[in-house]
Amino acid sequence: MTLTDTVALVTGAAQGIGRATAVRLAGEGGHVVCADIQDASATVKEIDDAGGSAESVWLDVRSSTAWAQVVEGVLDRRGRIDYLANIAGVVNLISEDSVVGLTEDAWDEVINTDLKGPWLGMRAVIPGMIERGGGRIVNISSLAALRGLPNLASYTAAKGGVAALTRQAAFEYAEHNVLINAIAPGTIDTPILADITPEMKQANADAHLIRRLGRPEEIASMVAYFFREGAFLTGLTYPVDGGWSSKGNF
Repeated sequence: MTLTDTVALVTGAAQGIGRATAVRLAGEGGHVVCADIQDASATVKEIDDAGGSAESVWLDVRSSTAWAQVVEGVLDRRGRIDYLANIAGVVNLISEDSVVGLTEDAWDEVINTDLKGPWLGMRAVIPGMIERGGGRIVNISSLAALRGLPNLASYTAAKGGVAALTRQAAFEYAEHNVLINAIAPGTIDTPILADITPEMKQANADAHLIRRLGRPEEIASMVAYFFREGAFLTGLTYPVDGGWSSKGNF
């Protein structure tokens, strides 16, 4: 299977994993809708310069109204959405992120973006996928959904919810050939790490069995695999983590 003549909607496409995913999907022949609350025009330019097909749209993934407008617009222009990659996400930069130290504002910001956002996205695109005989969705969970990690209470809750919601949605819509999976990345070298110290960055790298950070392109390749090859895969949360989830606590 190829992605030629398909339409993929990618959230968080302005940078990081979202940008890498948009570029990868366009490189495999798909038309990519690069959705972000930030300006994703640089991603579109990269795709255009490589001979691919893309457009940018503004999307606040926390807003059901924004989702409805984006999906309606894509369907009007392209007639279909074959794939949804729910990549957009944040970490708590407002407060401490322990269970006790977390503030309500910080909790709401992370949960609304990282968990509510994927739910709203699936709710917006699945009816059209059912009408056209199927589709595929990939959500981004995290290694934090599978292991206890320090100072990540809101993020762990959101990404654990993504894994559970992915499983539930896969159960509900598999009969309509809508296949839904999640990826649980380890620590990926994206702009979200820009403010951590070199020592913290190295400690994160050393936690992986292969002793380096992941690259956005490595997550993008797994998204492309689920879309292109994953005809018998649904309900999974698949670690792409350099072996971290296989590592003992030593």
